[in-house]
Amino acid sequence: MATQNPFQDPLRFERRVPECTVVIFGANGDLTRRKLIPALYRLAYDRRLPPGFAVVGISRTPLGDEKFREKMRESVEQFSEDTKFDAEVWSAFAGGLFYLAGDIADAKLFTCLSGKLAEISKTRSVSGNVLFYLSTQPSQYATISQGLGAGGLGKGQGWRRLVVEKPFGHDLSSARELSNRLHEVFDESEIYRIDHYLGKETVQNILAFRFGNGIFEPLWNRRYVDHVQITAAESIGVEGRGAYYQETGALADMIQNHLLQVMATIAMEPSASFEARSVRDERSKLLRSIRHMTPDEIRLNTIPGQYGPPRIGGEEVPGFRQEPGVDPQSQTDTYAAAMFAVENWRWAGVPFYVRTGKRLPKRVTEIAIQFKPAPLEIFGDQDGAAGAPNLLIVRIQPEEGISLKFLSKRPGTGMQLRPVSMDFNYGSSFGERSPSAYETLLLDAMIGDPTLYTRQDMVEASWAVVEPIQNVWRETRFEFPNYPAGTWGPPEADAILARQGHAWRRP
Repeated sequence: MATQNPFQDPLRFERRVPECTVVIFGANGDLTRRKLIPALYRLAYDRRLPPGFAVVGISRTPLGDEKFREKMRESVEQFSEDTKFDAEVWSAFAGGLFYLAGDIADAKLFTCLSGKLAEISKTRSVSGNVLFYLSTQPSQYATISQGLGAGGLGKGQGWRRLVVEKPFGHDLSSARELSNRLHEVFDESEIYRIDHYLGKETVQNILAFRFGNGIFEPLWNRRYVDHVQITAAESIGVEGRGAYYQETGALADMIQNHLLQVMATIAMEPSASFEARSVRDERSKLLRSIRHMTPDEIRLNTIPGQYGPPRIGGEEVPGFRQEPGVDPQSQTDTYAAAMFAVENWRWAGVPFYVRTGKRLPKRVTEIAIQFKPAPLEIFGDQDGAAGAPNLLIVRIQPEEGISLKFLSKRPGTGMQLRPVSMDFNYGSSFGERSPSAYETLLLDAMIGDPTLYTRQDMVEASWAVVEPIQNVWRETRFEFPNYPAGTWGPPEADAILARQGHAWRRP
């Protein structure tokens, strides 16, 4: 009888991880406190972790094991909003928390880490399996990887894996250089480039929705789809991170990784099976199919934006240039919009509009697929109702779900139509808690399932799309700010769609 592929296990999230140690570089940072340790605690709470599971936190700040455990307890209590704090679970979990203080540029740190891992392997029976998580500045990734290699930690008894947070480089050449440095110590199969958007339940549900239902896939092509809109809007500003953000911008921070990965997931071809290599191959093919725009096309089909103070009334908030640490003449984009074309048979001629921005009217991330209208309006003038498009809306956050908008006859005599909606909501439909993106992705990394992780060829394909846009924007002096805080971005973004006879949705 054929053996079941582990990546096709329908109870994938129910499986426990093998005995292992998670080593977190940057253990004193926000990501560790807000996301990583609360996610690991929740896995322990759900009995997903083995008894011998251990975490080693590494940072420059002098802390002992007990002080580190105390700080992480505070983090779990503060940031695990949907998880009841259980003192007994925490006691067992905290017993596996350890801390090392040191400088990643000092070889002694890795010698100490090797000794700590050997000690843990004996006392907690973790079989030598180690997951290294780089929760540090991207400039430190290569240094840490080289330190692990020089200290003999890249290989050992059991498996060794490396999780790398975005950004993966700041352009195509730096992404390749980073990859080459990591590959000196770790094989590509051992490198897990994490994109937390791919761990969101609704993004994963795109695959189930498309390929698990026979009624939608036949419509998923240029014959029936008019255009696709992908929106990732934030109502907040840079929240005190202006100095960091002005070195990145919305295009590189959101579109190059998160939103192009979402676009690849919504538009990819069916994979042969739900197996890591097959799924990632199809996402990679889609990314390589996105047209690389010429400078003239970039000027026509993309627009950066930067928020300023509100013009009339509203909450008194500073513009981006008034944020602490930001250059008063900054040309950094806090908004980015682009029209992408996919050059394959399925999507030829279908525009994909992608936008993201800070200080927009509301926090929302969604995919809106607009279908072509009926070929003949047989019901005559409907006061605009007949012109309402059929829409399939995938809501990624904050209210995860799917809506299908279509026309229906109003009750009563005559054939009067009006738009209606069928809604699926995760919370009300299942009545159970959805795991956080980091719970899912940490679990997958420890199990060894890279399906939801980004592969190097995907990173390069994304940068190949975005880098020409960056180059044109750098050579252009924009009149910033060009949209007030609390609005849906610069008017030039509306013009991109208007030229195609389309308009942005107002979620």
